Amino acid sequence: MAYQPSKKLKKTALGVAGVAVLAGLNAPAALGFAEDKYHEYKIAQPGYQARYGSWQQVSIPEKYRTNAIHAALLHTGKVLIVAGSGNEQRKFDAGSFDTVLWDPQKNTYKKIPTPEDFFCAGHAQLPGGRLLVAGGTARYEALDGEVERAGGGMRVKNEDPDKAVTLKKGTRFRSPSGVEYVSRFDVTVPKAKKAAVKGGAKVKASERRVFVEAVKEGPESVTARQAQYEVVGLKGGQADDVYGLSEKITLAKQDFQGIKAAYEFDPRAERYIKVDPMQKARWYPTLVGLKDGKVLAVSGLDDVGMIDPGDNEIYDPKTRKWSKGPFRYFPTYPALFLTKGGKLFYPASNAGYGPADKGREPGLWDLEKNTFAKVPGLSDKDQTETSSSLLLPPAQDQKVMILGGGGVGESKKSTARTAVIDLRKKNPAFTDGPALPQGTRYLNSVIMPDDTVFTTNGSKDYRGRSASNIHKAQFYDPKKNAFTPAADPKVGRNYHSEALLLPDGRIATFGSDPLFDDQKNTKLGHFEQRMEIYTPPALHRSGDRRPVLGSGPRRVTRGEHASFETADSRRIARARLMRPSAVTHTTDVEQRSLALDLERGTDKVTVTVPQDRALVPPGWYMLFVTDKEGTPSVAKWVEVR
Repeated sequence: MAYQPSKKLKKTALGVAGVAVLAGLNAPAALGFAEDKYHEYKIAQPGYQARYGSWQQVSIPEKYRTNAIHAALLHTGKVLIVAGSGNEQRKFDAGSFDTVLWDPQKNTYKKIPTPEDFFCAGHAQLPGGRLLVAGGTARYEALDGEVERAGGGMRVKNEDPDKAVTLKKGTRFRSPSGVEYVSRFDVTVPKAKKAAVKGGAKVKASERRVFVEAVKEGPESVTARQAQYEVVGLKGGQADDVYGLSEKITLAKQDFQGIKAAYEFDPRAERYIKVDPMQKARWYPTLVGLKDGKVLAVSGLDDVGMIDPGDNEIYDPKTRKWSKGPFRYFPTYPALFLTKGGKLFYPASNAGYGPADKGREPGLWDLEKNTFAKVPGLSDKDQTETSSSLLLPPAQDQKVMILGGGGVGESKKSTARTAVIDLRKKNPAFTDGPALPQGTRYLNSVIMPDDTVFTTNGSKDYRGRSASNIHKAQFYDPKKNAFTPAADPKVGRNYHSEALLLPDGRIATFGSDPLFDDQKNTKLGHFEQRMEIYTPPALHRSGDRRPVLGSGPRRVTRGEHASFETADSRRIARARLMRPSAVTHTTDVEQRSLALDLERGTDKVTVTVPQDRALVPPGWYMLFVTDKEGTPSVAKWVEVR
């Protein structure tokens, strides 16, 4: 039952006289208690909720609470919450990796065996309804002053044109002076390339890189000079053909390192299925679905902790193998949106790693020609890291929005800037939109069935420093180019937080990984494991009178019609096909909403799916219908082929 304040308490919370009475009695404690109680009463009132919506904390059994780093909605209606080691070194060292499958309707949970550390992996929806998960953590970072053994890259050469060589983790490399380094990962070096030349043949050594650490502690193992290292244990001709060339090996900070592993999560069997690994190790990569159902993997830190120079690759779900993609550099977790014609638009949103002067310009990437056309007009271009961005609804409008963001790395900068670009124009350029209530990093933006965008979470400073979480939420209306306030969340969220749309029209929010828990930055932060669900105003206004979609096809074809039974055909004003989210680090390149042509018949509605594969890439979608007031139905899941 909602809290009901007495008349005296209402006056205490609102009136000057009441404040004076409390000030004379218990002063701040009593006044704060009264204000809190009245706020709880106010936000529970039907009129308030019909205007601003409401938040509810989800009850999670203790054994299923986890550090939500990634969240993806599956076509079963369940949500895959992936933690991996969850940014906890002790779990990584113990090989303890978490995935939890949550059913929002029943509020039930299931732990999923997790074969790799998917902490900071990438993910994308596949045509058949599976979720591709690739990359993750091979090694945690070691900060300046924490590195005890010198480490760096070792380039392993193979001059044998007839045979590849695999060196297992723990292989030792010895310098001419006797200093030894040990590899921390397996490395397979292909056979050398052999080409015929005049008078004989020429062999070009193949090469792979592996991270190594000195066997002994201390500065004696530090080297900036390149030298040739023998591989301890190799004999005869193989010892001559296979050797190491050191790169810079230092006691400086060592960044996180990525893995090559790739898996498909099967929503029916509810398990991970191993597929061919990527060609490059990746930590903080973006995976984006293409118009043919393939997936492009972009950026990330490699298995030495270096940002990928542009060696992108493409996954084919039919063969479950990877091939070389177009070469182009991006900072880690770049936001890339599939647009008409199959080009990818980069609004400059990204998260985490990369120099301030490289890969920060927005533009349109033509994958076939591998050209990148920069676009002008974006303000606060030095504050696009940890920003939110999305393809505005409906996707046919081809407008992309960027919201908030901050400076590179641990910068204190944050911006309230929003900007929109119309890619249909001959010379597209960003124009500023309405400002956010304040500078915001780590904002999450969720497309709604009524074509608005719900935004929540975030902090003003890097990882919520100085207690800078922003307890605000709002709706953006693309038609009006304006924000309207929503009810305030109770849980503040920053780095490693997510938000996504559920099939019943509500929004779930997860995670948060603050550096500190206090304003003075003296108490180390704790990962936020509470989950909240936001119910939008339309669902409070409608009561039980939501439009209802009945039986209809489970599979639809582009350009064709599909009919669904309904007793609400006269009420239904629009239909939207919405791709489910796969979100991490404020990056969600999966979500999109498509306007469908709608015909109303007697006890049925008929929708037409757009023909363009770049607008509607293959896969499972939620079909929502809404009435004139914007009240959505519960979604019907349909597969687009």
